[in-house]
Amino acid sequence: MQKIRKGDEVVVRVGKDKGKRGNVLRVYTDGRVLVENVNRVKRHVRPNPNKNVTGGIVEREAPVSGANVALFNKVTGKGERVGFRTLDDGRKVRVFKRSGEVVDA
Repeated sequence: MQKIRKGDEVVVRVGKDKGKRGNVLRVYTDGRVLVENVNRVKRHVRPNPNKNVTGGIVEREAPVSGANVALFNKVTGKGERVGFRTLDDGRKVRVFKRSGEVVDA
């Protein structure tokens, strides 16, 4: 079970995009995450008529380290760290460390 999953709303904690919020688009196996509208980079793309891709300079998201983002808590309005807890019925759930509130209710 991972602390940050695809579809989670996260807040960037450090770097040039500190404070920005966005949804996780993809989680990589090496611990990086791709967050929408965060860490935008410009890439030079060659045209490919077979894939219907026009060439030029394209701006897209690049992955950031999972340690540099925190899960957004809607109740407090801040990014918080996440831990795990096993409930009485045997389910393992993610829990905000500061408030103790269950993430996956």
